Amino acid sequence: LSRNWIGDEGVGRIAAVLDECTGLTHLDLGMTGVGPEGAGRLATLLWECKALAHLNLRNGIVGYDGIGAEGAGRLAPGLRECTALTSLNLSRNWIGDEGVGRIAAVLDECTGLTHLDLGMTGVGPEGAGRLATLLWECKALAHLNLRNGIVGYDGIGAEGAGRLAPGLRECTALTSLNLSRNWIG
Repeated sequence: LSRNWIGDEGVGRIAAVLDECTGLTHLDLGMTGVGPEGAGRLATLLWECKALAHLNLRNGIVGYDGIGAEGAGRLAPGLRECTALTSLNLSRNWIGDEGVGRIAAVLDECTGLTHLDLGMTGVGPEGAGRLATLLWECKALAHLNLRNGIVGYDGIGAEGAGRLAPGLRECTALTSLNLSRNWIG
């Protein structure tokens, strides 16, 4: 469904029928116009899809915040139930520190998470600190993208890099870390 503008209404309709697909392992809703309401509808689906390993909610629409912090908060309870999750892509959704905190608070249940893409999500120093806590639990995490590409926004900055560092030390499986365009000094 990637690159099809289905929006919140479309996601709701899909979630209503996919709840019976308990063997679903890969769901790609990247660049589909999912917003906060759609994220909430998707969360209810995640309660049923225990086998889901890959979830892509990348936003690619310029000037559209995607799920935002509100949607991250709505999505988080469903993610807690996705213990088989290995890959989560929330890139280009402007979730900021608040949304990253909500997501990080539940991903500690996803001990098999190997790929986390939070590039261009508005993560700042506070969000980097919240992610550091998650990194203590996600021992399998091999790929972490925190790329900042938002003009006029410093990203995690030096302060955030300092907050993130202790968690990175614990993440021994990490093979790929993208911190490009964050003004870390």
